[in-house]
Amino acid sequence: MIPQSQLVQQILDLGVAPGGVLLVHCAFSKVKPIEGGPVGLITALETVLGPYGTLVMPSMADDEDPPFDPRTTPCLGMGVVADTFWRLPDVLRSDSPHAFAARGPAAAMITAPHPVDVPHGLDSPVGRVYELDGQVLLLGVGHEANTTVHLAEYLAGVRYRRKKHAVILRDGQPVRVDFEEIDHCCENFRLVDGWLEARGLQRRGKVGYAEARLARSRDIVRVVIEQLQRNETIFLHPPGVDEQCDEAWASLSR
Repeated sequence: MIPQSQLVQQILDLGVAPGGVLLVHCAFSKVKPIEGGPVGLITALETVLGPYGTLVMPSMADDEDPPFDPRTTPCLGMGVVADTFWRLPDVLRSDSPHAFAARGPAAAMITAPHPVDVPHGLDSPVGRVYELDGQVLLLGVGHEANTTVHLAEYLAGVRYRRKKHAVILRDGQPVRVDFEEIDHCCENFRLVDGWLEARGLQRRGKVGYAEARLARSRDIVRVVIEQLQRNETIFLHPPGVDEQCDEAWASLSR
């Protein structure tokens, strides 16, 4: 079992900036066993960030249909660390099916209301982390789990969409919201590794037993936009390979 002090040193060695904003995507099964379990990892991250830093994690609903309630709706699909984080004292969670949770001085800004129909635009938690020059830490997952890449797709102006819906509470009543989201299977987000590392913009190391990747949100967005401007569909599988990508391709002909 890796002790708390070693976890803190691993996070520092990776390059997490004390006093900064840190967005974390995590597969705890790859990190463990560590002292304190999921809460121990959160404690280590916040120890490095210090009192002036802000920790951010995805907190999206697992299901599109039950009305989202930030006080009770779980986010098990985001992993046990994320589902533990939003339940902790003083953690703020945005009121959206595409929720993020945060704790620290910038938490209220990051989790302020954001539109349901543009889940990962500039006016969203990932967009606010980007504007605050935050870092993105991937623990035991690759860029296919990195929502900041969706922000880059939005800023690049890609035209593909998939039809989605969400149910929210409005004046205490459930309301269905239909929209089109920039989305696909996301497997090819793994290409981002090579783009970042070719420019020395990503650091790798270990946190717990997991492979860790760290990069600035602004660097991720910049290199992805450059690639999308050359080839708008670089992330989509060829037609007929993946159903979600096929929906995205079909939207281009509408």
